[in-house]
Amino acid sequence: MLAIKEKPYVIISPCRDEEEYLENTLHSVINQTVPPTLWLIVDDGSTDRTPEILERYREKYDFIRVLRRDNRGFRNVGPGVVDAFYAGLEEVQLDQFDFICKLDLDVELPSRYFETLLQKMTADPRLGCASGKPYNMRDGRLVSERRGDEMSVGMTKFYRTQCFREIGGIVREVMWDAIDCHRARMLGWRARSWDEPDLRFIHLRIMGSSQRGILTGKMRHGYGQYFMGTGFLYLAATAVFRIADYPFMVGSMAVLWGYLRSWLSRKPRFPDREFIDYLRAFQLYSLVAGKRRAIEKYEAAGLERWKSARRENNVQVSGGAPANA
Repeated sequence: MLAIKEKPYVIISPCRDEEEYLENTLHSVINQTVPPTLWLIVDDGSTDRTPEILERYREKYDFIRVLRRDNRGFRNVGPGVVDAFYAGLEEVQLDQFDFICKLDLDVELPSRYFETLLQKMTADPRLGCASGKPYNMRDGRLVSERRGDEMSVGMTKFYRTQCFREIGGIVREVMWDAIDCHRARMLGWRARSWDEPDLRFIHLRIMGSSQRGILTGKMRHGYGQYFMGTGFLYLAATAVFRIADYPFMVGSMAVLWGYLRSWLSRKPRFPDREFIDYLRAFQLYSLVAGKRRAIEKYEAAGLERWKSARRENNVQVSGGAPANA
C-alpha cells in the first residue's frame, strides 16, 4: 500500500478580509503531520491586512502560493467563494494530485487532521469526499455545529480527485457543499464526516455569519435548500430539529422564511431533475426510516454504479468497504 505521506494533496483556499482569523488557519496547516504538497490561497480582493500576512508566510514556506484577484467591492458568500476557488483551480495541474481540499481560512485544525483523512480515504476506495466536524467556541466552551455524518462540511471539503471530476466539480451557488455530497452518493461514492478527536476542528466564525450577519445567513441557507431541490416537509423537519441552534428559534424561522420567500418568488432551482428526484427520495426515506438506514440503503444501491464507472476507467476494484468505514 502506498504510504500516506506519499499521497499528494492540494489545498485551495478562497479568502477575503480574513486578517482576524487567517493566522490561526495558517499555523494549523503548517503544523500538520502530513502537510499539503501545494497550498494555493486565492485572495479575492481583500482590503484589510490579509495580503500583507499572506505574503509574509509565502516567503517563508515553499508549499504556499498566493493568487491575488481584483476587488469586486463586496463579499459574496456562495457563488463568490466558488468563483475564487475555480480561479485557483485553473492554476493547478490536477492530474498531479490524488486529493484536493477546499479550505476556508477561518478554522483551526488538529495537527493530524489531513493525515487522518488520508488514512480513511486509503482504507475505503468509495470515500469520495470527507471532513471532520466543526465546533464553535461560545462562552468559553466548544459547541458542535451538528452536521450530519452523511455530509462533508464546506469549510474543509476534502475530495478524492476522481470523485471531484465525476460529480462535475462544485456548483457556483449557495448549497454547493450539500449538492456535491448528494451528487457523489448518487454516483455511488460515499460522503462522510466524523466526530473524532483528530478530526474535530474549530470554526472561528459562526456558520453563515460572514456576510451581513447570522440571520441573513440563515435566510440564505433557506434559499439554498430551495435551490438544491429540498422538499418543504424535509426542510420543516430540519428547521424543528435545529430550533435550539444559535440563534434560538429565530434562526429556524429565518431558514423557513428564506425557503418560502424563494418559492413564492419562483426563483430558479438546480437544473437537474434526476438529481432533485434522487434527493427528495433520499430525504423522504430519511424521515420515514431514519438517516442511518437511508444512508445504508442508498449507498448499497449505488455500489454497482460505482463499480461500473471504475471498470469504464480501467480502475481495479475489490468491492466496497463497510458502510461505517
